[in-house]
Amino acid sequence: MQHPAVPELAHTTTRPIHWLATATAVSAVVAVSSFLQPGAATAAQPGPRSADTRTTAAAPDPAAVHFPLQCGPAKVLVVKKATGDLDGDGSPETVAVVRCDAGSGTPPSGVYVLTRSHEAHAGPRIVATLVDPKNRLTADDVAVRDGAVTATLLGYSSPAVPSCCPDTTDKAKWQWKGAAFVRSTPAEARSI
Repeated sequence: MQHPAVPELAHTTTRPIHWLATATAVSAVVAVSSFLQPGAATAAQPGPRSADTRTTAAAPDPAAVHFPLQCGPAKVLVVKKATGDLDGDGSPETVAVVRCDAGSGTPPSGVYVLTRSHEAHAGPRIVATLVDPKNRLTADDVAVRDGAVTATLLGYSSPAVPSCCPDTTDKAKWQWKGAAFVRSTPAEARSI
């Protein structure tokens, strides 16, 4: 019995031109797919942005501000800074604790609130003085939490107390109310 002859099919025999055509087609598909990317997924994203997810600008840099301290030959020193949104506008403010870089004693602190200027090329500016250095207080533990500034203020019970050794302690809290920062005593300082 003779088997029927199977004709040779052209597409079953590979030649180099077939491999070249296949490689070119695959390369074209890969190249086109790299340009056609899917859009951002939106199914899991919430609707309108909340205040927590807004894009905010960088907090003002205290190094770019001229503080109103009279330090004589000593330099002005930023000893602490804290940042946060104090007025609820979505942009952070900076609270800077500043003093003269004195060699001895406990120089008084100034506590200032800085904001970014609305002008394109202007630097940050001071919008509030929370503690004036003329009051002879030293600000410690300064922080921004929940839209408020808190601090421990070290002072003197009389002018006879040496400047090295503050002998009074006061807790303070400032919060933006309408058009100004209002000082109060933090709740944890009142509870004993």
